[in-house]
Amino acid sequence: MPSGASNRTAGEAPRREREPVLLQDPHAVREPRENNLERAIGHAVRERRKRLGITSADLAATTGLSPGMLSKIENGNISPSLTTLQLLAQALGMPITGFFRGYEEVRNAVFVKAGEGIELERRGTRAGHQYNLLGHIHENTSGVTVEPYLITLTTDSDVFPTFQHPGLEFLYMLEGEVLYRHGDRHFHMQPGDSLFFDADAPHGPAELLVLPARYLSVIAYPQSGRTG
Repeated sequence: MPSGASNRTAGEAPRREREPVLLQDPHAVREPRENNLERAIGHAVRERRKRLGITSADLAATTGLSPGMLSKIENGNISPSLTTLQLLAQALGMPITGFFRGYEEVRNAVFVKAGEGIELERRGTRAGHQYNLLGHIHENTSGVTVEPYLITLTTDSDVFPTFQHPGLEFLYMLEGEVLYRHGDRHFHMQPGDSLFFDADAPHGPAELLVLPARYLSVIAYPQSGRTG
């Protein structure tokens, strides 16, 4: 059999690659507000318990709650009484009001009109390379900061900046053509193409093939911060 030939027998259907499993439903419908309170309390209890390194069995024993009852509280399936909240607060060493912070937090939104993004000068950039920040919400409940940029490249250059920072980055090509480098690989990006990668590897434009070039760059990293 020639080298590289398939081991598949005649008539056998080609194998399909396994589809990625999503950890959450991005199209989930928000539950009624009264249920959100129970979920906020449950999330606060579980987060505090895990932060202290306490098992659910130990917390149940300390508070006198049954393991099943504690599980229902942490999953937001029931509304605990004030007495139960007081027991949990004492066992977890936190004020009762701490259980409601997630419920009371403001969920922000940023709206940017066309052409009104904040122009930033990233380290190593040159004239004709424009970076517009389209929005920024640092404090949020996800634990992740997301920075969407509209990048416009209008002049060619012999030397391009190389970026490297923690987190993930997503590119979507809007106009022009760019040869984009990530690590030791190069990707010829045309309108409609996208690239999703670990931003901790050296990356950046390697060659501008068709100008002007415009693409979206969405960077996500932990709220603890990012450099680069």
